[in-house]
Amino acid sequence: MVSLPGLRNRKTVPARTPGELDAMAAAGAVVAAALRAVQAAAAPGVSTKDLDDVAESVIRQAYGTPSFLGYHGYPASICSSVNDRVVHGIPMPDEKLADGDLVSIDCGAIIDGWHGDAAVTFGIGTLIAMDEALSAATKQSMEAGIAAMIPGNRLTDVSHAIETGTRAAEQTYGRRFGIVAGYGGHGIGRAMHMDPFLPNEGEPGRGPMLVAGSVLAIEPMLTLGTTKTRILADEWTVVTADGSRAAHWEHTVAVTDDGPRILTV
Repeated sequence: MVSLPGLRNRKTVPARTPGELDAMAAAGAVVAAALRAVQAAAAPGVSTKDLDDVAESVIRQAYGTPSFLGYHGYPASICSSVNDRVVHGIPMPDEKLADGDLVSIDCGAIIDGWHGDAAVTFGIGTLIAMDEALSAATKQSMEAGIAAMIPGNRLTDVSHAIETGTRAAEQTYGRRFGIVAGYGGHGIGRAMHMDPFLPNEGEPGRGPMLVAGSVLAIEPMLTLGTTKTRILADEWTVVTADGSRAAHWEHTVAVTDDGPRILTV
């Protein structure tokens, strides 16, 4: 691992060794497999609890542990957020998917003590054009943040890249997207949520430096309307304040001297 000159006495996003990054990539590969299996199983009439069962099965067959299950009392292995739900939707046996639903699935797994964390958004059957644009814009924003994961950048350079990616997507799709306020990415490693918090917008050039081995979970959340949210009575599910639809994409990403390394593929 190569350190940048002059960083010895400056705060940096914690760095992992190459071997630790490989261990995190093993956890990330299990997360990616679980998300693929969930998306393959998702269809009209399938419950979000069915999807949770699919994800947990994939994780446990890989001798992993679901990161989310029991986390601060959370009761499931995935977060299933449908339509106006932004994040932390609890899978339920009576919540059946329908044609046209916009579904965001967030999943985490632990392998040998290391965490992987990722999220995808997809449609059930045929999506309307606005929902397709929302998901594509959110993914585009995530990819812009990933591209900023290079040595020498600061934390908010990634935040600013995500915001810039969102604004570029607005030009592409000819509509405004809301960047969900108060939620963002995070450090990750031996724990799922670690410092620093990564905002999904903001001025560049602030916060700790990125060095080879720094790892962040990058996860923009966009809506077709407001930036504001509220939490339902279950004390977990976050929904848009105006009922507009939301999308969520996430990858766990490491900084390397050869460019960003996505650990959840």
